[in-house]
Amino acid sequence: MPSQKTPVVTVIMPVRNEEKAIRQSIASVLAQDHPAECIELLVADGRSDDKTREIVNEISRVDSRVQLVDNPRKIMAAGFNAAVAVARGVMIMMLGGHAELAPDYLRHSSSLLQEGLADCVSGPITTICETTKMRPIALAMGSPFGVGDSAFRIGSSETKYVDTVAFGTFTREAIKRTGLLDEELVRCQDCEYSHRLRKLGGRILLSPALRSQYRSRTTLRALWRQYFQYGYWKVRVLQKHPRQMRPRHFVPAIFVASLLISLLGALVHPLGKWLFLLVAGSYVLANLAISIRLGLREKCKEVHVLSAAFAVLHLSYGSGFLLGLLKFWNRWGERDEWLGVGPQRTQDATQNLG
Repeated sequence: MPSQKTPVVTVIMPVRNEEKAIRQSIASVLAQDHPAECIELLVADGRSDDKTREIVNEISRVDSRVQLVDNPRKIMAAGFNAAVAVARGVMIMMLGGHAELAPDYLRHSSSLLQEGLADCVSGPITTICETTKMRPIALAMGSPFGVGDSAFRIGSSETKYVDTVAFGTFTREAIKRTGLLDEELVRCQDCEYSHRLRKLGGRILLSPALRSQYRSRTTLRALWRQYFQYGYWKVRVLQKHPRQMRPRHFVPAIFVASLLISLLGALVHPLGKWLFLLVAGSYVLANLAISIRLGLREKCKEVHVLSAAFAVLHLSYGSGFLLGLLKFWNRWGERDEWLGVGPQRTQDATQNLG
């Protein structure tokens, strides 16, 4: 039985088609130095068509702390919400299927939350790649040039309050107060949720003591798809919560728009050609300079792949954002935070939190 002083932590892992990474992710949770009887792992599977469910069921038969939760809507937000309804933890963690936790992660998280320092805690993530050839993707995702000033991605040596985190551990009360994840959002649901929590007076703490690893995509094509979706769905976050946005969120879209406008201008006026060369040339030079410097520092020989990864991050996010602006052009008046979820479901789920 859990002790009165040691809180039960529920780790919710929404996944779909993660047969390659799911064993390592689950193993990192079960290997925590937090008391075993105080750990609950709910894997919310989005109807995977690979061996993910089979693997989770196999592990759950051996370790009763692991439970499979069905997620018929398949997206991350719906999976988390379904698992929240049955979670028994005093603290609830939102963990991705590509992540692995350091052995002391849950112990440190629960300690920080018990001290009342925040309503949600997390730490900087170290991005890794399974293949040496594609290691540049991981380097790009951990670089300020690649992802801006996002503290949980580029790292931080100090404990500080931030606007959003990855893999946050929340108090049960914070989730009860904030409600469910927005199921309209296929991506960006965690940063939208963080903003809602902060708007209600909640505090989010980033601590370097909380260490985790994130496995990046292993191809540039997969990276493009991932960040295109980030940019696309960020538009809905902008429409719902304008104050959640930071300058870094707009830079890629401005860059892509500048390329497109100058390219179109080149078709009708000679100055457009020079403007396009100025915009594109300045970016290429900056990209190469930073790629070479980072490659030398990290002893990465695949500088050309690193440069391509930077370009993919910027062009995909910016293109997705611009397409989102076109797709959601008539949604600016909507501020319903529960769109796609429904107030009754929100009330029912949060009542289950006690």
